[in-house]
Amino acid sequence: QVQLVESGGGMVQAGGSLNLSCAVAGRTVFSYAMGWFRQAPGKEREFVAVMSQSGGSTSYAESVKGRFLLSRDNARNRVSLQMNSLKPADTAVYYCAAGLSIGSVTSSQPSYWGQGTQVTVSE
Repeated sequence: QVQLVESGGGMVQAGGSLNLSCAVAGRTVFSYAMGWFRQAPGKEREFVAVMSQSGGSTSYAESVKGRFLLSRDNARNRVSLQMNSLKPADTAVYYCAAGLSIGSVTSSQPSYWGQGTQVTVSE
């Protein structure tokens, strides 16, 4: 059984940075396309970023492009989402996802979800 465990959420002022981490237990991280989603209060869960199994392809939502960076640490079996220039609109619960393909992740049909970590950005 694969488990995804997120960490690194918290509260930060607008313009600040946070680094979210997703540890993969049960399989190696490069077995899956790895991604992040977020869900703000009263809104649907939305795609944030995804990386292919090989790590050679990444994709970002327009709203975070140029501010967020998705990376993978094979030795530590985890992925990280570096979030810079944070805005109040980035406030949400962030979820890690693992899928058998980039398409499975971007279509919100990954094989596994993490439990989520709260990110709050104040004015």
